[in-house]
Amino acid sequence: MRVFLITLAALSLAACGSRAPLTPLEGASLPPAPHGATDRPEPEELLELDALAAPERSVELRRRSEEREDDPFDLPPD
Repeated sequence: MRVFLITLAALSLAACGSRAPLTPLEGASLPPAPHGATDRPEPEELLELDALAAPERSVELRRRSEEREDDPFDLPPD
């Protein structure tokens, strides 16, 4: 029974993704053009994140365990 429920949950999650292009709902339109812009952005352009919304990592993640340096602010609780 447990395997059946796990399989059912996995299949239902797999069916959530959509690969069709985005279009507005019937009777709805895209948002108005931004102030000062001459044309209205396409749906794909509205989904693009600018650099401040999704910055790139600037540090390398640690690949292995390393001994931590002594932290003078790591004090026991009072």
